[in-house]
Amino acid sequence: MSFGEIDIPLFAAVAAISLFGIINMYGISGWEGGFLIKQIIFVAAGLFLMFAFSFWNYRYLKNYSLPVLLFYIFCLFLLVLTFYSKSIRGVNSWLVLGGFTFEPAELAKLMMIILMAKYFSQRHVHINELKYVVVSGIYFLLPATIMIIQPDLGSAIIFAMIWMAMLFVAGINKKHLFLILIAGAVAFYVSWAVILHPYQKDRIISFINPHDDPYGRGYNLIQSRVAIGSGYLFGNGLGKGSQVAQGFLPEARNDFIFAATAEQFGFAGITFLMGLSGFILYRILNIGRMSGFNFGKLFSIGMAVFIFSHILVGAAVNIGLMPITGIPFPFISYGGSSMVSIMIGLGILQSIKRYG
Repeated sequence: MSFGEIDIPLFAAVAAISLFGIINMYGISGWEGGFLIKQIIFVAAGLFLMFAFSFWNYRYLKNYSLPVLLFYIFCLFLLVLTFYSKSIRGVNSWLVLGGFTFEPAELAKLMMIILMAKYFSQRHVHINELKYVVVSGIYFLLPATIMIIQPDLGSAIIFAMIWMAMLFVAGINKKHLFLILIAGAVAFYVSWAVILHPYQKDRIISFINPHDDPYGRGYNLIQSRVAIGSGYLFGNGLGKGSQVAQGFLPEARNDFIFAATAEQFGFAGITFLMGLSGFILYRILNIGRMSGFNFGKLFSIGMAVFIFSHILVGAAVNIGLMPITGIPFPFISYGGSSMVSIMIGLGILQSIKRYG
C-alpha cells in the first residue's frame, strides 16, 4: 500500500490550511504563552493521525457493530465527566488534563457521523419506517442533552445539523422530518426557558443590537466587526492588527479567530481561507461519490457537514449574523480537540478512498 492510494489533493489542502493556521497564530500570539508551540504540536499530531488512519481499514466500522457501540459509550462517558471537571466561563464542556484541555463534544460529533453512517447504511431501505428514525433519535438525544445541560448550545446545534443532514441524505420521509422539526422547536423553547441562565440568554441575543450595551454584552461583537473592517483588502500585516495586539479583540485565538485573520490578511486572506476550505469540502464529497458503499457515501456527507457547519457558524458569529456560540473555526482555531477529531475523520475518509 502506498501514499498514492489516498486523495493527495485533499491531504495537500489540509496541510496547506493547517500551515496557514500556524502562520496566522504566530501573528496573533507570537512566541509568548506557548500557544504557538502547542498549535504546532496539535497540527503535527493531527496530520499524523490522518495519515495513520488512512492505513486503518474503515470496514471494521462498516461491518462490525461492537467497535462503533463502544466508541459511542466512550464518548458519552467523556461528556458526563465534564460535569466533574473545571468550569470555564460558566460552561462545563472541557476536561482539564494538566496544561491541556480537551472538549469531548468535538469527538462526539465524529462519533455521531460514524454511528449514523453505520446505522443508516444498514437500514436505508427501511428509512421510511418511523421506528428506525426514533432509534436514531435516541442515539442523538443522549449526547445532545448532555451538551445542552453543560450548556454548550453551539455544539448541540451542530450535532443536530449532522444528524439531520444524514437523515435527509438517507431518505427520511417528509412527514417524519416535519415531526422532528416540531420536536426540535419545542426542545429549543424548553432549553431557553428552563436550562439557560439569564447571562447566557443575554450573550445569545446580543448580536441583534450589540450597541445597546457596547461595553458589556455587545462588546465582543463590536470589536470583531472593527477588526474585520480594519483589514480592508490585504490586511494590516502579520502581527500588526491593532485590535489583537492591543487586546481589544477577545478570544482572538479561538472564538474570534476569523476576525483576527481578517485584520491581519484582509479580504484576500479570508478569500484564500474560504476557497481552500471549499476545496477540502469538494474533495470530501468526491470521495463519498466514488465510494461503492452507502457507509462511505453517508460518512462523507457527515464529515462535510461537520466541517461546513463549523465554518458557517464561526464566520457568521464574527460578522454578527449569529449569536456568539464559542465554536472553533476548522484548522485555524487554537486547540487540539477539534483538530484531532476532524483529522481522524479525514483519515477514515482517506481509508474509504484507499480501500474502496
